[in-house]
Parts: sequence; C-alpha cells; structure tokens
Amino acid sequence: MVLGRQVRLTVGVLATCALVAPVAQAAPGGPQAPPKQAEAVGYGGAVSSVDPEATRAGIEVLRRGGTAADAAVAVAAALGVTEPYSAGVGGGGYFVHYDAQSGAVSTIDGRETAPASAREDMFVEGDKPIPFDEAVTSGLGVGVPGTPLTWQEALDRWGRKDLGEVLRPAERLARRGFAVDETFRAQTESNQARFSAFPATRDLFLPGGKLPEVGSTMRNPDLADTYSALAKDGVDALYGGEIGADVVRTVRAPQVDPAAGRVVRPGGMTDEDLRRYRTVEQAPSHVEYRGLDVYGMAPSSSGGTTVGEALNMLERTDLSGVDKTEYLHRFLESSKIGFADRNRWVGDPAFNDVPTKELLSQEFADSRECLITPDAVLPTPVAPGDPRAPEQGCQARPAGGAEPYEGPNTTHLTVADASGDVVSYTLTIEQTGGSGIVVPGRGFLLNNELTDFSFTPSRPGQPDPNLPGPGKRPRSSMSPTIVLQDGKPLLAVGSPGGATIITTVLQVLTGRVDRGMSLVDAIAEPRASQRNSAQTDAEAAFTAQPEAEKLRAIGHQFKDGGERGEIGAATGVERLPDGRWVAAAEPERRGGGAAAVVVPGR
Repeated sequence: MVLGRQVRLTVGVLATCALVAPVAQAAPGGPQAPPKQAEAVGYGGAVSSVDPEATRAGIEVLRRGGTAADAAVAVAAALGVTEPYSAGVGGGGYFVHYDAQSGAVSTIDGRETAPASAREDMFVEGDKPIPFDEAVTSGLGVGVPGTPLTWQEALDRWGRKDLGEVLRPAERLARRGFAVDETFRAQTESNQARFSAFPATRDLFLPGGKLPEVGSTMRNPDLADTYSALAKDGVDALYGGEIGADVVRTVRAPQVDPAAGRVVRPGGMTDEDLRRYRTVEQAPSHVEYRGLDVYGMAPSSSGGTTVGEALNMLERTDLSGVDKTEYLHRFLESSKIGFADRNRWVGDPAFNDVPTKELLSQEFADSRECLITPDAVLPTPVAPGDPRAPEQGCQARPAGGAEPYEGPNTTHLTVADASGDVVSYTLTIEQTGGSGIVVPGRGFLLNNELTDFSFTPSRPGQPDPNLPGPGKRPRSSMSPTIVLQDGKPLLAVGSPGGATIITTVLQVLTGRVDRGMSLVDAIAEPRASQRNSAQTDAEAAFTAQPEAEKLRAIGHQFKDGGERGEIGAATGVERLPDGRWVAAAEPERRGGGAAAVVVPGR
C-alpha cells in the first residue's frame, strides 16, 4: 500500500468496560452457566465467543494441552448446543489459522455447496422469484453441510487431539443442558410460527408447544448422540453414513405438520452430494495496512476482498488525525464503494473468474477512493468499477438493481494458544434458525445457505457471479480476520451479522488501529453499516452521537438496523508486547459475550 502511516500498536491502560455480567441462572438443581465477561487478560492462550459455555469448552481443551485449532473445534461444537440457531453440524463456515512455527496464515473454505441438481433458475417459478421466506423455510434452500469436514481438516492440519476428544465437552453440555437466557428465548419466539410447522423442531425447541422460560434448562440428547456418533465413526457418519442418510431424507421430504398450512418445497440433495463434498484449501486474502499485514478469507467469501479494498481506500487518509465525523464519513463511503464492487465481481472462483488480486490492488483502490469527497455522499447505488482496468478519471456513475439479501445470523469465535497459534473462525446456518428444519433424531437444524445465491441477476443486464449452480458455493460476507505485526500475531477479529459482518470487522479494525481504542472498546463502539444503499443501517447508540447530525448534514441517511436493533456480535483476541493475551467480546450485544484466558494475569 502507498500513502499509509506506519503504526505500532501498544496497549497502555486496558479497557474499563469489561464488566462481568452474569447470565440468567437455571432453576434450582439445573446447570449453572459460568459468568460472562467482555474482557480477560493473561497467559497460556485465550478464547472469545458469544457464549460462556462454549468459551469454557475451549479453555478446557487448551488447559489439556490442545492447540488453538483443537480449542476452536471444541468451541464451535459447544456453540452448536447453546447457539443452535446460528451454527451447528448442519451448516458451514470459514476457518483462518496462523501457525506460529511456520509463520503462515492458511484458510479452510468449509462453505456449503449446492447439490448437483441446482440450476441458475432453481429459485424461479413462472418467470418470478419464489417468495424469499418460502425459499428460506424449505429443503430447496439447504446446502450440503461443510462444518464437520472443516473440523476434521483443522484437526488433521494443526491439532494434537482427535475429534472425539474435542467434541467431548459439547457432548456433555448437550446431555446436561444449559440455562436458557433472554437471547435464546427471543430467538425462539421469533421463529415460533415456522418451528411449529415441523414436528421434530417443535419437539426440541418448543417442548409442550410452549416457548422455553428464561432460566429453564435446555437439553438436547439427540445432538449429544450425534456428537457421539461423529466421535466414534468420524465425519464419514455424515458424508456417507447414517447421519447423512437422515439429512438427505429430511431435505428431500421435510416432515411438515399438515395443520400448519405452510408451503415447504423439497430439495434435491442426494447421498452422492454428501460423498462428493470437499473443503477447499486456498491462500488467504492479504493487504498491508499502516505497516500491518491483514489476512482474511478469499472468495467464495467476499469478506476478505471487501474489507481489504476498503482498508486500501482508507489508508490514503490519516484516520487518527481527522475528527470523528470525517472518520465515520470515510468509513461509510468506502464501505459503500466496496459493496458495489463486491456485488459485481465476487462469487465462487471455481465457477467464475473472480479478480481477487485486482480487487485488492492499491491501484484499483486509488481509482475508487478518489470518488469520496469530505462534504457530500455518493448517490446510491454506486456503479461497480473494473478492477482489471481501473479508471483514470474520477467520476461516480449510478447503477440500477438492489442489494442482495443475506441472513443476519451466524457466530464467530477467536482462539489463541500458548505457542502463539491463532484461529479466527466464522460459522453459520444462515438465517436465525436456519431452514427451521431439525433432522429427526439428530438434534440439529439444517441451513438455508443456498438463499445466499442471487435468485435472479442483481443488476439488470449485468453478469452476476452469484447465481446458483451445481456444486457451487454461494457468496458469503463472513470475514474472519487475522492481523500480523512484523510477522507475529497482533490481533484476530470477526463477527456474525450477514452482510453487516464486513462493515463490523472494518469498523473494529479501524477503531483499534487508527482511533487508538482498546480492542474491547472498538468492539463495543456503536455501529453503522453502509452497503451501497440509500440508507445506512445504524444502531440507536450510533444515531444518538453528535456526529450523526453532522453526517446527516452532508447527506447520510440512517435507519434502524440489525436484528433487535443490533449490528453484529464481534469477538477478538490480541497479543500484548509482554506476551499476555487479551480476549475481548461484546459487553452488551446479544446479552454480552464471553472472553477468557487460561491463566489470568493483569
């Protein structure tokens, strides 16, 4: 990168907002959840997730000599118990890993794939897209799961433990149960109507036909048995065994209560689709920013390229020297431009010629950054640029079309171990509650990931790299990120939130690197998300800032954004100069996150 200010990050006074906030406790005799805390500092490794039970599972594995990869799988499996509406065996995700011994950053693309039966018009009936909610709650929207194979691949490459050992804490948790909190109950309530349509889903999440009470115990013995089967038989139990057969049967013929009156289309997944599924090993995305190396997930995710392009644009401004209004203005405008280019160019590289290198080039960023002016906003939607032939002039062009939809739920975890390995891992089943369909007897929800495809071209008359196809991975916004300083890990971050993931990660990174915030304060900062649309999604706390009125004065428009008015739920870890780790999570969003270290020590 050029014109950038080199920085060396240090931490003086650690954040003061890292308060311990106990979650709802179970009824007497029930499981007692560990307390949540937004920040932990110490040695021996660190874990941050949205859930204290999952974080505790990761710390347990680290204390038993596990690597960051071992612990990450343990955390992810536990999140499948306590965050079943966000992730699990029935979904997929992206795994970014730093290896301290080699200094290499590597990635695993465990994104779900479309079955061999998929076609470009699979979501079109009678020349019109089918209603989106009907595509979500269907077998048609279910992609071939990638999560179990991602776990096995990570353990094979960077782990010391076998799959059975790292799944053990999650299996125990599923049998013992966990205390239902307000977030879990609210997410269940928002899904109550469609969950009620599927007997297996209703029996698991709406026992007796009622919402679970806060403080009650939620157990999932079927999921415990699924983990036990994976431990005994390996991931072949899904990709060629009885679990997989149950998945295929459910996708092709969802069991629906006739009284629900719901249209639930079957999907075309087969046993052969499961047998053919493979994760993809590929080079991470990479940009240099302020002298730091920022690594992320290359396509099929759009996270690494869009965050990277925006950072390249922002580096031309000293964001530490400008006032907060100009910082936020440039953050929003660079996001807007990045999404214009993302929507045009990013798809599954196995099916499209995705110009990843060019999207991350400084030359292209310079040709786009010059569109940003300090006293006005770009009219939306901004037309995409051509990264292979960056324009020499600087004139914004309007474009037609609409922003593609991407579900808001997902989960993210970050882990570091005593040797310095780091994992940033985002995993998902897409919508909150995925497809809404639990595999009978297996205890996990199926994803609706194929609805991340464009149903029809997003820009009329313009190629769309994200149309469905057989074996194709839908584009994602997941942005697991690892930042190195002088070749050593400095920090790792990520977030859930659908398309808002990209803007959340960008805001956290610039808050930490440019604005001098601690990591936990950068995560807690009020958020806004601009994705090449006329209005910017914004949290109430963002629009309550005095800078929001100044932004409106130059043309920014805001609307309430995010699920329950929240945008994202980030987690991160950071290495301090003295070797200690900082684990950081949300102080408040989703009821607060859970950060922990192996050996506390301030």
